[in-house]
Amino acid sequence: MLTALIFLLVTTAMAVVLLFMLTSLIGSKAAGARDWTQAIGIAVVALLLIAARGVVPDILSLEVANGLLLINMGLIYTGFRRHLSLPVAKLPVVVGGVLALGGLVFFHYVFDSAALRILSVSIYHAVLCFAIVAIIPPTSDPYLRYPFVFTRVAALALGAAHALRGAFFALQSAAPSIPVDIATWNLVFLACGTLALPALTLGAVMMANAQVQREAAYAADHDQLTDAWTRPAFIAFAEREHARAERRYNPLSLLVFNADHLRRINDAHGHALGDRVLRDIVLHTREVIRDVDYCGRLGGAEFGVLLPDATYEKAMEVAARLRTALDRALPLGPSTVPVAYTVSIGVATLALGETLASLMARANAALHAAKAEGRNRVASAPLPPRLERASEAL
Repeated sequence: MLTALIFLLVTTAMAVVLLFMLTSLIGSKAAGARDWTQAIGIAVVALLLIAARGVVPDILSLEVANGLLLINMGLIYTGFRRHLSLPVAKLPVVVGGVLALGGLVFFHYVFDSAALRILSVSIYHAVLCFAIVAIIPPTSDPYLRYPFVFTRVAALALGAAHALRGAFFALQSAAPSIPVDIATWNLVFLACGTLALPALTLGAVMMANAQVQREAAYAADHDQLTDAWTRPAFIAFAEREHARAERRYNPLSLLVFNADHLRRINDAHGHALGDRVLRDIVLHTREVIRDVDYCGRLGGAEFGVLLPDATYEKAMEVAARLRTALDRALPLGPSTVPVAYTVSIGVATLALGETLASLMARANAALHAAKAEGRNRVASAPLPPRLERASEAL
């Protein structure tokens, strides 16, 4: 009895710590955090009531405590569904909880059987734990991979513990003459639950924290207005691809472009429409480029597209398609004339031994040339002067 009490008190202490951790996540954008916080708060009360068995009335340590644990499990499952953007199936959860609690009451006051009481609640807990395992998908996301695996293992362990506990006591109810040490096995199952319940809650904390970290990293690397890569992120990708191109002698091309006469659009129609133009540029640029290419906002109305493994000919082809795709008109409203916009594009392909700074400078020079030639066109950059002289000497 003392050992069981210690297990319960340790679990309660761990639950309190997790409660504080979950409370700190309620204000974040982590979906499901509120459900998990309510669940662990309810679990703390339930565990204290169970620990007070023999001190408080049986209705509190049995019906109320187990009813609270049923609610706890339902909220945990609901939190996982909400966190994973799945529909919240409240009716099956509520109906299952009511049936489990009804079985508990029936096998206490109508047909007194401790084994069948345990079976009633164990089925509900096991089903929801296995349901959590089923709804957590495999993922390759580096932020989510470990939390997802950890939570699935914890849910599987807790579900297995409840299933084994239910099966054990169902067997005892059907064949009570089988000689087993009930107290020892009950302590084993209690220990499993003691360790698995905090582990499952910890998995929820890890998933919520991973989501917050992923969203923070995304916000840091993406332009808030257009959702393109920020300049620092784009430069980081360019440095990586430049190093790879030099190491493997692969081609690498860069497009630099911006919207023509965006200031006129802002002056005539307001900055809100100018912002729409910038968002539209990124949206339709992504439709033209490949998944392996990078589109970044370099500043103001200037954008860059990095084309790994793209030769000069391929880069010019992409630039031509991009210029055509971005020769567009945005409607202001049903009865107004659409506002047209175009882009000018500069193209540069990495020369052997060329630095990234030189490549970007040549692409920018080509962009200025495209603007000087009348805008809404593509201009390519000549080779760097040093490399050009070397070519002439050969």
